[in-house]
Order: sequence, then C-alpha cells, then structure tokens
Amino acid sequence: MKKEYPPIKIRVCEPDLSNLEIEYVTEAIKNNYVSGFAPPVKRFEKEFAEKFGMKHAIAVNSGGSALFIVLKALGVKEGDEVIMPSFTMVASPAAASHCGAIPVFVDSSEQSFNMDPKKIEEKITPRTKAIMPVHIYGEPCDMDPIMEIAKKHNLHVVEDAAEIHGAKYKGKMAGTFGIAGCFSLFANKIISSGEGGVILTNDDSLANALNHMKSYDFNDDMHFWHKTVAFNLRYPALNAALGSAQLKRFDELVGKRRTNAQYYINGLKDVPGLTLFPEKPDTFSVFWMFGLLAPKRDELMDFLAENGIETRTFFIPMHRQPVYQHLQKDERFPWADHYGDNGLYLPSSSQLTSEQKDEVVGKIKEFYQKA
Repeated sequence: MKKEYPPIKIRVCEPDLSNLEIEYVTEAIKNNYVSGFAPPVKRFEKEFAEKFGMKHAIAVNSGGSALFIVLKALGVKEGDEVIMPSFTMVASPAAASHCGAIPVFVDSSEQSFNMDPKKIEEKITPRTKAIMPVHIYGEPCDMDPIMEIAKKHNLHVVEDAAEIHGAKYKGKMAGTFGIAGCFSLFANKIISSGEGGVILTNDDSLANALNHMKSYDFNDDMHFWHKTVAFNLRYPALNAALGSAQLKRFDELVGKRRTNAQYYINGLKDVPGLTLFPEKPDTFSVFWMFGLLAPKRDELMDFLAENGIETRTFFIPMHRQPVYQHLQKDERFPWADHYGDNGLYLPSSSQLTSEQKDEVVGKIKEFYQKA
C-alpha cells in the first residue's frame, strides 16, 4: 500500500514562468497562431539556432521524438546498433527501438553520471551506426574522446541534450558536437514550453529531411503528394511562443540553476556520507537537477516527504528495465547500478527561494544527525 504523505511544500521542480511568457502566448492567441505551421514556430527555431550558434533548429513535439526522428533520418534501421549509456532515461533507447535498432549499453564513469568513453570502443560492431552520448542532469559528457572514437569508426554522434541547455564542454555548447543535438522542452527543463523538443544541426541535408519527416513529408511543389511514410511530430505555435519568451530569459534561468547547485554544495559539503558532484574542470555545468549520492537514500527521501519536500530517485539503469533485460548476457554495469541505487535529486526549480533551500539543507542535516 502506497504511503500517504502531507501536502508538498517544496516541489522537486516547477516551470519558471513570468509576465513575458504570458505576453508572448497572448500575442500568439490574438493573432490566431496556434498550429505547427504558424509564424511563432519559425521564430522560435531561428532564435534557438542563433542562441547555440548553429545553422538549423528543427522544433518537434518532444525530446524523445527529436531523438527518434534524427536516427530515422540518418538511416538507422532494423538490426542496427546505437551505443548509449545504461544510466539514462528511457527516451534514449526508445528512440533506437522505434527504428527497429538495438540499444547497446555502456557503463557510467566513476567520476561522472555520464557514459565512460573508455568503455565505448569495446561495444562497437559492424552493425553499429551511431553513438548517443547523454548529458546527464546538466553535466556535459567528455566529448573529445567520444568524437575521436566516432571519427575513427565512421559513426554518427547524436547527442541527447535533453537536460543540458546552456552547458559547455571546453568552451563549446553541449548539443553542438555531433551531427545533431536533441533537446527537451518538457515542463521541468531549464528552458521549457510545457512539451516539445528541438534538434540542432549544421547539416543542410539532414535539416531538410527532418523538416519533411516531422510533417508527413508534404511535397514542396505539390502539397498533397507524398513519397515517404512520414510522421506528425509538429510543435504547436502556442508552445513556440512560450519557448521564445523562455529563450529571452536563457541566461537568467541557467544562472538560477547554477546558484541552486552552489547553495546546496556549500550547505551539504560537510554532511558525512554524502557524495556531491561539483562542476568539473573544462566544463560549464547547468545542474538541471541537483543530484547526489546518499546513504539510506530511501529513508532520507521518506523523511523529506514527511516534511513536505519532494525528491526523485535517480534513473533506474536501462539494463535493468523489463523491456531491455532480454538484451543482456553476463554484462555488468557497476557504476550505473551504483548511481541508480544510491542517487536522488533535490528540489531544483529555478525560482527556489533561499528559505526553501535552507529548509531542504536543514532537514537533510537533521535526518543524518538522527540516523
């Protein structure tokens, strides 16, 4: 039986919306701009591409759709393999599965939630078509060795950048290294429009293919003439209007997440047993969610919930998921298991107040003083 808790006082994450978002969405409604073909969508795509210094941004209805349609457009098909971390959210392997391909899992690093580049090459086979690094919880992957491996084996790199808006690796924006970077705009993301996703690419041919595939492949010359079986993955104009307003606040929203992280690091660094993950050299992390490893994790989460503080466990690694267990033989993923079994993330909304963060830190300290 599920345990009953008091009402939540501090949620794990909420959208940070302002009067600017109301203004942009209201303007779209006043102009009858609601569909995926309306002007706010093109405006948002242009602004998103410019923000990241890329030629093309293609907006779709979710980050998962972004990953799927990129793999599909790159020709990933049944029997092909896509290498990715086991420690990720299910959208990553699902994108490969929907193409009929096989997700091939790699363990995380001892120093990072992200995929260990040293363990990638041993997973490459003649059927491998792409590597999908996933930037977990706002920390950029170690991209240099990943790109070197991909170049050596002539593989596409498709970045799952769902959680990484604004992060940098050696001065370059995460999500701009591979042939495509796929972002989520879900309600809990740093830049959000409720639902939605964006694909960044500098490849003209890929961008053209994606724009056709996301919208039933309507013909440029003869509208109701279709050469392929495509999809309706369009991004509505009202979401795009909301997204444009969020882009105007990009640096502000990123800065707030980084402030949260530093606040928690300063407040929790002396708590025995906790493992924190501060920013690494050569990276600019955005701390989409502030994650840590905690002894007696489940008991801690229960205690925080009893005090009105919402938290989340880390991802359950994909190699343990019922839908993907059939892919496993005798492989072990010790670090993915370690993170999945011991990790949680704390309330991380951009608009958290100092008083709320003080309460979270205080209750964590209280728990371990009693434990």
